[in-house]
This record gives sequence, C-alpha cells and structure tokens, in this order.
Amino acid sequence: MRFESKVVIITGAAQGIGRACARRFAKEGAIVVIADLDEETGRDLEDEINSAGTPALYVHVDASERLDVHNMLAATLDNYQRVDVLINNVGIDVTGNFLDFEEDDFDRTLRVNLKSAFLCSQAVARQMVEQIELEGGVRHDEAGYAIINMSSVSAITASGDNVVFAASKAGLNQLTRASAMALAPHGIRVNAIAPGKISTNTVKNAAIDPESRDANAPRPPLSRMGSPDEIASIAAFLASEDAAYMTGQCLYAEGGQLALNYTMGKASKD
Repeated sequence: MRFESKVVIITGAAQGIGRACARRFAKEGAIVVIADLDEETGRDLEDEINSAGTPALYVHVDASERLDVHNMLAATLDNYQRVDVLINNVGIDVTGNFLDFEEDDFDRTLRVNLKSAFLCSQAVARQMVEQIELEGGVRHDEAGYAIINMSSVSAITASGDNVVFAASKAGLNQLTRASAMALAPHGIRVNAIAPGKISTNTVKNAAIDPESRDANAPRPPLSRMGSPDEIASIAAFLASEDAAYMTGQCLYAEGGQLALNYTMGKASKD
C-alpha cells in the first residue's frame, strides 16, 4: 500500500504507537503531521522523516483544546492544503484505587482520551467534507478519507485499577461507531484499533520484569507483547483501499488475550 501525496495527521505522534504510525505512513509516501505536546521529541521525529526524503511537520498541540485543534488544522492546510487521514492516537492512562481516584484525574483522562478524539474528528471531518465537495462528490468504491481512533482492550475488559481509563476507551469505541454512521454518507470511514499490551515506554518495565508483567495481566496466547510497528501496520491497512468497505469497526490486536476470557491478573497464593 502506498500513500503518495496523502496528508496524515497523527496526534500523540512523538513517541510510542504514534511515532511508529508516523514512520510507517512516511515510509509509504505520506506527508505526516506530527501533533504532540512534546516539542523536543516531536521535532526530532520531524527531522528524521524529512531527512529520509518525505515531508513532515511538527505542530505543538494539546488535542483536548479546541483552539489548539483549530491551529493544528490551520497549520496543516497552510503547508499542504488538505488532509486525508486522521489518527486520534493521543491518550493517557491514570491508574489508581477506585475509592481514592481524584476528580481532576477523571476529568483529565476523559478530556485527553475522549474529548480530543471528538474535537479532532469533528474539525478534520468538516475539512474532508469540503474537499469531497470540491472533488465532485463521494466515491464509495475507493479508500477515500479515513479517521482511525486508538482504543484499547480495556474498552471491553475490566480491572479495578483502571476504571476511568476503561470507561474512556469504551466511550471512544462508541464514538467510533456513531461517527462512522454520521460520516458514512460523505464517504468518510471511521474505524478503531484496540491494542493489548504493547512494548512502549509506558509498559517498558513490565516487558523487562516478568514478575511485574505477570502482576498486571497473564500472558496472552502468543506469549509476548506486541510492538508499536505491528499496530502501525493495522493503521496503514485501515487507511488504505484494502479497507475501503470497512467502517464503524474496532480491530483488536492483543495476542489472543480476549479469547481466554479473563480480565484480572493472577490470583494470590496466600
């Protein structure tokens, strides 16, 4: 699959899964907009992709703030005049005892994990609709325009220490389905990816320390964590013509975890 001349906005693109997505789409010829709060890491990735011969632009963005989202889209249009794919990847995982969880942490989690996807999707979809009208109307037989939300297996599983994160991702799944229905008449496809344990910096210690890993969750049937590159490959598929007949779906990449039908870590032997 190739994405020459396609413009792809990725929120939370400076590291982890977002960074892998930026590299994958750039490798396939796309122009990548790196939207992130981490300026140092974001500009480093911008330089890396530009040095490889593919255009990339870093934009300092808090995707949960409407003005920042407006400025992100404006910078994209000023530089590239269009947008073809949006990946709502930014997210946070604030864990803690349910009885002690702070209201501010609840609000922040919902703002970053769910509100940001709504704001970005709405703003970018409006631009996509304008482009579709200028291009002569909807073509349902092509890949067209795509929005991809980064969900989690926690959207449908449960554990006592990530109640709010799980709720935010469940909301994101429903936002995916509902916005897919709203945007289908315009030819804009909306899908989600729900990773399981992925070896990003946020789970680096669990990947190295078997006891820490086992305390968080039993091993999936594939007996390993996934890589950010594997999730990026799914994002590339969902944005491509190969997925032209897919919308409103959530693809689970979790090594077989859900087939085991468990949600909690190993029981104590005490």
